[in-house]
Parts: sequence; structure tokens; C-alpha cells
Amino acid sequence: MAFALSNGEVILIVTFVVLPIAAIAFATVGVALRQLGKGRFAIEQELPQHSSGVAVTPATKAERETEIRQMLEAKSYRREARGEQPLDVEAEVEKLIGESEGSLGGDQELREEVRQLVVARNERRMRRGERPLEVEAEVERQLRELENLGQ
Repeated sequence: MAFALSNGEVILIVTFVVLPIAAIAFATVGVALRQLGKGRFAIEQELPQHSSGVAVTPATKAERETEIRQMLEAKSYRREARGEQPLDVEAEVEKLIGESEGSLGGDQELREEVRQLVVARNERRMRRGERPLEVEAEVERQLRELENLGQ
């Protein structure tokens, strides 16, 4: 027995076979598409939140100072190559490190804003029946965390 199928019948059979498979694949791919571009090496990943304030250790201060010095030495070298006056690297390093030391802790407006946020958080905690945070300690912790955000 030989079947004689026309082109139109073959197209209909292929369509009816492939259509349910395509529908199932389309319905299950949503999770995979939402995860696309995420992971360890993603550019827009969220920064890990630290439960306790992380202070800048002397090692990170030394590393930061070394990197600042290297950047300024390179800048000075490029200026010399262009025929301009070279930078005083040591003076620039001291100036930049002096500006960054205590930059957030000395900003009274920022300190007051953080204090208001901590007070509001304490009010919410007390409404939920949790114990309130120590305001000054929490303000200092959050300011330290903000200072160390880029490191």
C-alpha cells in the first residue's frame, strides 16, 4: 500500500506535530530567559550586604595608597612625555588620602540623614515587637559601610 500525500497534507502533518512541541518549549523557557545574563560574572549583580560594619584595615589602606601612588606616577609620566611640568606625587598622594579620610563621618548633613533613617527603622522595629537598635552605633556602622562600599 502506497500512500500518496500531497504537499499540503505534509505541511499540515508537520505543523500539527511541531506545534505542540513548540508550545511546550515556549512555555518552559521563561525561567531560563529570566536567568539569562545573571550569575557570578554578570555586570549588574547586586553587591553583597554585610551584616556587620566592615572597617578599613591597615592592609587595605596601604593597598589604596599604593594604587593612588601608581596612578599619580603614571599621570606624572604622561605629563613629562608631553613636555609639561611633572606632578609632585607625594604631595598629591597626601592631598588625596587626606580628602578621603573621614570624608563621610565629617559630613554633618549626611550623618543627620542617616540618624533619621535609623530612628525611623527603630520605630518600625518596635511596632513589630523587635528590640530597637542603638542609634549612635548604627549610624557609625552605616557610615563605615558607605565609606567601604567601593572597596
